[in-house]
Amino acid sequence: MNLFDLHGKVAIITGSTRGIGLAIARALQDQGAQVVISSENADDCDRVGREMGTLAIPADVTDARQLEKLVHGTADHHGGIDILVCNAGITGRPGPFATVDMDDFDQVMAINLRSQVTLCNLALPHIAARGGGSTILISSLSSLRGNSAINAYALAKAGVAQLARNLAVEWGPRNVRVNAISPGFIRTELSAPLLADAAFVQRRMAMTPLRRPGEVHEVAGAALFLASAAGAFVTGQNLVVDGGTLISDGT
Repeated sequence: MNLFDLHGKVAIITGSTRGIGLAIARALQDQGAQVVISSENADDCDRVGREMGTLAIPADVTDARQLEKLVHGTADHHGGIDILVCNAGITGRPGPFATVDMDDFDQVMAINLRSQVTLCNLALPHIAARGGGSTILISSLSSLRGNSAINAYALAKAGVAQLARNLAVEWGPRNVRVNAISPGFIRTELSAPLLADAAFVQRRMAMTPLRRPGEVHEVAGAALFLASAAGAFVTGQNLVVDGGTLISDGT
């Protein structure tokens, strides 16, 4: 038995035209899944869809009607949904809560948390109708540590991890597994400015037992585990993929 085989499975991945989302889409496709690419940028969706030879459906995750089109379009095209990966997110403006811009706060919450609630409510009935499957919510290491710079983001991502636990309890009787992944510092286009800051990298790597940033394929590997039969008895968990930063004392 190939525990990671996904042939016959249909997967939606939001925020999947670059970075971690694209790496997850490629990893699932490599194991046989029919993946559906989605981001708010239609041109990016079209480009990646053509490159991968797969269906692409643009969607602004803050727009419930567009999420409905994403879910219903996938189900109509492929006959159902087996896997959902909620990856789309933004960091928002840095700074302490004392100076928070509440419009920015609302946008961070809408994109990082509210959208995942909406998308799960739309997609999980389809997954259950296929006899069960897997939902993966992308949280963050920042949701597990105190942070003075990305407070709204960290708060939203903590909500994502709790959402995974709640949905795991709600949907477990219908064989739908729901888990979160909390990446640490991962090498992506968005982290490039931090990687170029030698002082930051030195401090951060001193806090990380593996002494290096993570790579997008390493987060994708965790997602593949949770999406496949290899993770069939895992639900309601928050899998931390951070090179050990969370457990380190920094020495």
